[in-house]
Amino acid sequence: MMLLPRRVLAALALTCIAFAAYGDALPQAERVMLKSTDSLPAVDHLVVHKNDRRLVLLHGDTVVRSYKIALGINPIGQKERVGDYRTPEGHYFLSRRNPRSEYFLSLQVSYPNETDMKRARKNHWDAGGSIMIHGLPNQLKHAPAYYEITDWTDGCIALSNADMVEVWLLTPDNAPIDILP
Repeated sequence: MMLLPRRVLAALALTCIAFAAYGDALPQAERVMLKSTDSLPAVDHLVVHKNDRRLVLLHGDTVVRSYKIALGINPIGQKERVGDYRTPEGHYFLSRRNPRSEYFLSLQVSYPNETDMKRARKNHWDAGGSIMIHGLPNQLKHAPAYYEITDWTDGCIALSNADMVEVWLLTPDNAPIDILP
């Protein structure tokens, strides 16, 4: 996969923000217009707080950004198998970027990890996969307000499109992510 230079990504982000913020279904987060890649803060890991519906980007112990998120339709508890609609809990990393997904941008989470696989094998389950951090669906199936107030994913972590642009730009490849209850 070809990675674009940060300056090209910043220009793309400004364009995406202009289009995405207009119809954005999760408007609670403060919008930030990126004027230069020189002003991008460093991020070295991410933390999801499922109970609080927050994604936090960190540099060391310093919070760089915090975002409102939506989770899987059945958000309480650890993801155990395909089709349980839960968002996983544990230590993972961002394993892949997909600018052409069914959702507005997506970053793949390395679920299942070895612990998840052991649990699934023990119970003869398919652990599932394709857990992503992503924006809204490219083709909305519900009114925008639905995505703002509902946990609506199959187990992924969803943000507004404008917030997804920031997360896309600020997170390095292979960044660790902890998903906490």
